[in-house]
Amino acid sequence: MKKVLFLFTCLSLLWCGPAFAQLAEGGSGAEIAIPDIPGTSEAGTIQAPAIPDLNGPGIPDIFPAQPDTPHLPTQAPGASEAPAGWADADPLAEFERFITGSLPEDRLTQISRYGSEFFRTAPSTFAPDEAAPVRPDYVIGPGDQLRIDVWGMVEGSWTVTVSRDGTITIPRVGVIGVAGLDFEQLQDVLDEQFSRFYSNYEMSVTLGALKNIKVYVVGNARRPGGYTISSLSTLVNALLVSGGPNESGSMRSVQVKRGGKVVTDFDLYDLLMKGDKTKDIRLMPEDVIFIPNVGPQVAVTGNVRRPAIYEMKKPLSVDGLIEMAGGMTSTGFEGRIQLMRVVDRQYRTMLEGDLKALSRTSLKGTTLQDGDYLRLFSVVERQSVVRVSGPVAKPGEFAINGGVNKVSDVIHWAGGLLYYAADEAEITRVEVTDSGPKTTRIKVSLGAALKGDPAHNIPLQMNDYIFVRAVPDWQLYKQVAVYGEVTYPGVYTIGPGERLSSLIERAGGFSLNAYTRGAIFTRESVKKAQQQQIDEMVQRFEKDLLAVGLNELSSALTPDETRMLQMEAQQKTRLLEALRNTKATGRVTTMIAAPSVLKGSAYDIELEHGDKLYVPRNPSTVQVIGAVLNPSSFVYDKNLSYKQYILMAGGYSREASPERVYVLKADGTAMRTKESARATTPWVKEFNQDIEWNLIEPGDAIVVPQKIESYRGLRQTRDYVDIIYKMAVTALSIHNITN
Repeated sequence: MKKVLFLFTCLSLLWCGPAFAQLAEGGSGAEIAIPDIPGTSEAGTIQAPAIPDLNGPGIPDIFPAQPDTPHLPTQAPGASEAPAGWADADPLAEFERFITGSLPEDRLTQISRYGSEFFRTAPSTFAPDEAAPVRPDYVIGPGDQLRIDVWGMVEGSWTVTVSRDGTITIPRVGVIGVAGLDFEQLQDVLDEQFSRFYSNYEMSVTLGALKNIKVYVVGNARRPGGYTISSLSTLVNALLVSGGPNESGSMRSVQVKRGGKVVTDFDLYDLLMKGDKTKDIRLMPEDVIFIPNVGPQVAVTGNVRRPAIYEMKKPLSVDGLIEMAGGMTSTGFEGRIQLMRVVDRQYRTMLEGDLKALSRTSLKGTTLQDGDYLRLFSVVERQSVVRVSGPVAKPGEFAINGGVNKVSDVIHWAGGLLYYAADEAEITRVEVTDSGPKTTRIKVSLGAALKGDPAHNIPLQMNDYIFVRAVPDWQLYKQVAVYGEVTYPGVYTIGPGERLSSLIERAGGFSLNAYTRGAIFTRESVKKAQQQQIDEMVQRFEKDLLAVGLNELSSALTPDETRMLQMEAQQKTRLLEALRNTKATGRVTTMIAAPSVLKGSAYDIELEHGDKLYVPRNPSTVQVIGAVLNPSSFVYDKNLSYKQYILMAGGYSREASPERVYVLKADGTAMRTKESARATTPWVKEFNQDIEWNLIEPGDAIVVPQKIESYRGLRQTRDYVDIIYKMAVTALSIHNITN
């Protein structure tokens, strides 16, 4: 339990301590913000974010429940809507599986039967357009609605429905049999009956609501059964409502049987390939649509426009199959075709051929057989290109005529040289020899090459690599920033070799209120290096936690000890989150002084792009943080020692480690007090500068560390707590100076 309390105390110091709460400006203390230097892009943070609940709302189910397969009815009243489950794909036919398994891995896709997609995509309706005019050969039957209009010497209008016995009844005219008449004959029959009672009149007959008819789809249909459909429906309408042929059904011989006789034999390929519907007849009541077994099938894949499995209606040649598949693509290679064939249902063989000379190959006179599989290939890639990189307008690859195009040609194609391009370019050339590739590097003057000098404007070869160099250390603008107590703060461009003293001079020097001892100088390259070290430390800590946690839990003897170790693991996890959110500041501790003092000294460092200098105002406070009763800021008094400031903060707490007290100076350096130096460095007795060890200046922070004992499983944790503690203290010091 003592170990748990220790970790809880450490983490409380990080997130809940009064000193660190100052960083959050009165916030909850869940975040320690390292204030950004004015003008920088982001503030570094040490934060312990909440772990999301993986089972909470908003987390999608990785494997959503699949809908139940709906029951498909045998009836489709009105045939107006797509049946449920329409989009369900057909199971792969045996030949489809065979072809798919024969494809090379780089082209592994499912090859389907030609025409299957026509029936897989559900249309908005299966019914014909009943608003379309009725054709003269439409046969009248029970259920049809007729509208009869008469005008002249007699006027009248009647809307009647053909009864089950095939008749209609008109007042004063009587019962008229109309079933079996086509629409063209209907008006003649009605006119004949009306003329028995009336004369000198005109008549118009139109159809209103049309009857439904019952047809049957049998054989190898996807959804065989009886269907009630519109009397305007054709064979294709019925095939759509029944899902078309299944994986075993023929696409090329769909029959309509009427009265025991075949009235049409419809080849769906005529519709799909040519748009020909001449055999798509209108259905009659009790028609039977029969889909026989699929005929011989062949497959073609590769560089054809419609790779698919095709059904043969008659013997087909290699050329005929390619033509049926839409012909070769523009990238198809005529120099090679491959035919795979199953022989005697025992083994598979392979034939090679040349489309440009079929008569001279093993495919001469070849007629395709059931199960044949034809593969076509793409053209051979023979790129004759060179590559250009560097400061040109359009770097990249350029096609050349080897031995003809020269350096100047390619530079021109690349949009010319950019203004920071150097005169010298390097051409790397790789030649293939019997002993292996041979690399040659050629240096040319671009200026001379563009002027046509044959010594530099040399002919290029395939795969040459031209590297155009940029002028050394090129950068259009190198910028640094200076803010705070200088005469002219802002962003300045710098030249090669420019130093810190020059920047301060250009900024007009320091103002009267400048506190140069607390100046903050940051560098992006240092920030990246610091962050990399932090990230590596996080990885090491994570490994330590895993190793120690597993060992300790496996060695726990009692339930209480197990619970205690689990609590420790939770605290360590929070500590790990704090480490993960620790961001480097990039601060470089150096002396900042007037240019006259800096010049010629080791501190007059050369500036880099992205450097930032912040000069604060003279501070008037000193901070006491850590294991004291009342961490706080106090007004600076030059007559007070660090011990007196600690007494003003209430003195040491029980967890304090007085022998480890140190002072974090405003300039970023850390100084031990006399006692702590003596306790850890025996040679401190050689120094008699007690005043320096005890000197406190404005902006300083007196840090009182907490005792950290070595418990089982906490040896690594102690080091990481100490690291986070010091980072947080540094962040607090920067915050105090900049605010």
